[in-house]
Amino acid sequence: MKLTDLQMEVGELIIDTLNLDMEVSEIDPNDYLFGEGLGLDSIDALELAMAITNQYNFQLRSDDADNRKIFRSLDSLTQHIASKTDNS
Repeated sequence: MKLTDLQMEVGELIIDTLNLDMEVSEIDPNDYLFGEGLGLDSIDALELAMAITNQYNFQLRSDDADNRKIFRSLDSLTQHIASKTDNS
């Protein structure tokens, strides 16, 4: 599956921030980021949220009820970023 430019950018951010030993092309945009899929954990979520805040200039709040949906997959995360930044 071909990744969009924003998915490639966010995928690189995930890999660089979390020091993952993989290429962006290995990430299926619909795979889970946590648990099964990439296997990220809650500490990874905090690091990733800080990196996204720094990169895209909007706050991801730890108490947001939609966090499970937002961080479900690369696709859902990039959709959320695009909605906050008008970046597509």
